[in-house]
Amino acid sequence: MKRANFSAVLWLALVSGLAVAMPSMQAQAVESEPSRYDALKVEPASDGSAIALTTEPSSDLTTVSEVSAPGSEAPMASDAIATEPVAETEQAPGNGVALQDWRTTQTATTRDTASTLSAVQATMNMAQVTSVTQFSDVQPGDWAYEALSFLANSEDQGGLDCLEGYPDGSYRGNRTLSRFEFAAGLAACLDAIAGTNLDAEQITRVEALQREFSAELTALRGRVDTLEAQVDELEANQFSTTTRLFGQAVVGVQGRNENDFTFFVDELTDDETSVNLITNLQLSLLTQFDERTILLTGLQAGDGGTVEDGPALSNFFRLGYEGDTDNDFRLSDLSLRHLIGDDFAIIVGAEGLNAVNVFRGTNRVEGAGLGPLSLFAQRNPIIGMGNGEGGLGFDWQIADRISLQGVYSSSLPSDTNLGGLFGGDQGETAIGAQLVVTPIDNLDVSFQYINSYSPFGRLGTGVGDDQIAVLGGNFRAPINTDALGTSLAWQISNTFSLGGWFGYTNSDLQGDRGNAETINWMVFLNVADVLGDGNLAGLYVGQPPRIVSSDFPGGRNVPSFINEGEVEAGSGGQPDAATHLEGFFRWRLSDNIVLTPGFIVIFNPGHNSDNDTIFVGALRTTFLF
Repeated sequence: MKRANFSAVLWLALVSGLAVAMPSMQAQAVESEPSRYDALKVEPASDGSAIALTTEPSSDLTTVSEVSAPGSEAPMASDAIATEPVAETEQAPGNGVALQDWRTTQTATTRDTASTLSAVQATMNMAQVTSVTQFSDVQPGDWAYEALSFLANSEDQGGLDCLEGYPDGSYRGNRTLSRFEFAAGLAACLDAIAGTNLDAEQITRVEALQREFSAELTALRGRVDTLEAQVDELEANQFSTTTRLFGQAVVGVQGRNENDFTFFVDELTDDETSVNLITNLQLSLLTQFDERTILLTGLQAGDGGTVEDGPALSNFFRLGYEGDTDNDFRLSDLSLRHLIGDDFAIIVGAEGLNAVNVFRGTNRVEGAGLGPLSLFAQRNPIIGMGNGEGGLGFDWQIADRISLQGVYSSSLPSDTNLGGLFGGDQGETAIGAQLVVTPIDNLDVSFQYINSYSPFGRLGTGVGDDQIAVLGGNFRAPINTDALGTSLAWQISNTFSLGGWFGYTNSDLQGDRGNAETINWMVFLNVADVLGDGNLAGLYVGQPPRIVSSDFPGGRNVPSFINEGEVEAGSGGQPDAATHLEGFFRWRLSDNIVLTPGFIVIFNPGHNSDNDTIFVGALRTTFLF
């Protein structure tokens, strides 16, 4: 048997394939690898920030450093004595989300598999033809007509009879060629050649085709080389400095009942009960320098609150989206995050860096814009201790189910006279760590320890019993506080999640004997996709921070001072315990608009059964952009 020159056969196959010789289907879809910064998605921060990293409000302004899912990682004003927190931002979720989003993963997807199977099936469904004239979409004037004739025509017509078409009789020569089709076509033509004696005329035609298409193949090779060089350049410089803007605007309407309460033995009435508006706008600028480094800048402006000048019980019904700046924009977040290796990230910042923004949150539903309505229901209050603004933190994914976060922060890091990075005369500081463990799928458990210092005798949470010691004649009450906490969240199913937390603090008054202890707790139930995708119903029940014991010297004990009204009142804890009940329904009108009506009831506000029950109604509208 006389056989054609093998190189000529290969040239012919390439010509017939690459120069639109064989039918094909759409190129297989290839799913791009997720970026290390897929975590920096435009996901509304649970607390109110619209960014995807994780930031929360401190006692000052709400910060924007969350980059996560609705509900993923807000604090109080930075004024030395301010205790009213600004609208919160969202906290980072537990294990398997934060650092995992920084890492590049390569996993097979169902889309990859389906694409491969469809390509094979398309090749199998092709129909054999015996003449090029059987192709409905091939005309004698087509530039590759002669090549197609040689491959498609039967041996009686002087061809190889190795070309297939689609079942509908078309050839579709302008479509791209898949690797499956190339292999199938090449094998068919090689089989045809192996079983055929090529005469001199056929060999001459093959050589003529080789010469005819050599110029096109040379040009194609040059184009491919150019594309490869461009791809190499893109891969070598994959990231450029890019800044993206994410925003969240909250407009809330709320009101509460008039109530009587006791403060310093006086019978007072809370009559600031008019229905009012609260607005809060958060703008987050996310700048990516390279694949491992990002800069997060947040701006915040707000107006309105649940109270104007009081009353003393405001810590018990404060809302999570309050952040009154008289509508002036303030810098709420300025932090740099850098990934070292695949599992360790460092975070440094001059604004908005505190435990709220560094610790991962076990409750995926939190945040001023998309989470519960009240500040207390956002997270364990001890995480907000210290009013931190600037400092240093880290996030370490120790193993697949274990992570550790740490942070040091100062409330006045830039003020050399009153604060500074290490506290100073008026500054507050906090240092803490959190261990997050996922013992089984769908269960996150976290343990927190925080040590804080305040020259003003307060914890800095803005919730419940925040003032621990009465200020002295110099308007100071320096305390050191150790806090322990634990949080749990169990995703029972795709619909139901159950969780809660417990917090404990022990504060020592510097220069004096005695200490004061507080506890707080919360249990909650979240129900997802109620009456529609993206909706959420939540029910939260708990006890705001309560001083359970205090034996500071005369005049410094808060419970006795408030309830007995005596400057030299003795030791003791709060006489009763307040109970916080909250329900809300988050209704997602669209991808950019969320409406959340809800209610809050506080029994025994101020931890005093003599005080009237407080009822709060609220309607929060959140715009995401």
